[in-house]
Amino acid sequence: MGLLNNSLLLQGRLRHAAASASAAAAAAVGRRGLATSTEEYNRRNYADNVSEYNTVFGHYLLRDAYDDMILDGVQPVRDTFHNLIIGAMKGSRLQDAFYFRDQMKEMGLQPDVNLYNFLISTCGKCNNSDAAIMLLEEMKAHGVKLKGETYICLLNALASTGRTDQVYAIVRDMTAAGLGLNKYCYAGLITAFKNKAPTTEETMTKIIEFVQQSKGWKNVERVAKDNSENIMMNVTEEELYNLPTAEYVHRRAFVFRQMTIYHVAIHACADLKSKETLEVLLDMLTKDGFTNDAFIAMHAMRCYLQCGDINSATLAEGAMIGHTPRGMQLAQETIEKMTSRNFFLNPKMGTDLLLAASGEKTGGYTMANYVWDLMQNRRITPSLPAVEAYYKGLKEREIPSDDPRLLNVSRVLDNLSIRFGPRRNSNAQAQAQA
Repeated sequence: MGLLNNSLLLQGRLRHAAASASAAAAAAVGRRGLATSTEEYNRRNYADNVSEYNTVFGHYLLRDAYDDMILDGVQPVRDTFHNLIIGAMKGSRLQDAFYFRDQMKEMGLQPDVNLYNFLISTCGKCNNSDAAIMLLEEMKAHGVKLKGETYICLLNALASTGRTDQVYAIVRDMTAAGLGLNKYCYAGLITAFKNKAPTTEETMTKIIEFVQQSKGWKNVERVAKDNSENIMMNVTEEELYNLPTAEYVHRRAFVFRQMTIYHVAIHACADLKSKETLEVLLDMLTKDGFTNDAFIAMHAMRCYLQCGDINSATLAEGAMIGHTPRGMQLAQETIEKMTSRNFFLNPKMGTDLLLAASGEKTGGYTMANYVWDLMQNRRITPSLPAVEAYYKGLKEREIPSDDPRLLNVSRVLDNLSIRFGPRRNSNAQAQAQA
């Protein structure tokens, strides 16, 4: 889709370059100035009116598409500039965002509070807190009333450069306006101290403190009517406030949004290489009754790796290479530690680990049995190759034929073979011949 849009936009630019070179002919044959039939023009043109251009602005090459729109004589409207500035925000293109803001003003359209929110968010993405402050002053000069979202956008934009003094000033302004702090505010406070240089002992203390304080957060006066435009424009709060989960929030079961404050705090631990703070946070998370999601697991592992703690961060699958006694022991200890901290195996990880552990030719088969039991307890069925390898390893050991584990694995293997194995095709062929 992106290549198609780029191709269409390129055709548009070439089309208008030709029009500029043939100004005399343009007056005779129409607004495009190309002596083409109506059918050919319709085939080459990608937008004719403001609604069609607004759709194009959902993709890249925003400035090119906007220039085409102006050359086509299509008058932009307020929604056009909202689409353009949101596109610039998502692409972290601050210069383009301000260009479209200026174009909007030239056409007599004053930016509203939602558009300022998008502009301030873009400043945060580009680590330009000075520009965010400038936009705040501009809003005040034009009498644009700040909403709860605006304060949070400002807080997180200032946090991007570690300006804790100005972040606290925004918090005071929110309090004076009768607004409480929500989880996105505490996320901004954590980010501000993470980005403040130099990192000190106070940094990690503050991160833990803000996580604790966030448990009693009150919802900012930001009801559905405040974020209805964001929903309509397909902008999540994670994107608007520049949270580290923004690119993952659309992935199914990857991020549990009720754990936002832990996402930001653990991400900060990984960036700051603080294993001690990470482990405090993981204990807090468990006591709060949460289960780690994929985002937390990923950044907890990143933190351990950054700190050089190989025993905690090594993937158990890698530890099993060669199936040495020490490697198998390390692999099991790693999985046990992950399990104790609620890092549970997903189907792919469990399958990969079972397949690797089943290759052990000597020893007690302890790791393979442990992984199988973990998956059974969570009602996860491994893939057919992994079950086949595990069953083969069991059969190679002196296990009674009526052993419950062997019978269970045999039953699972038969079920998978019927569903996915080659026997399924051969049975179908036999039935057809009969």
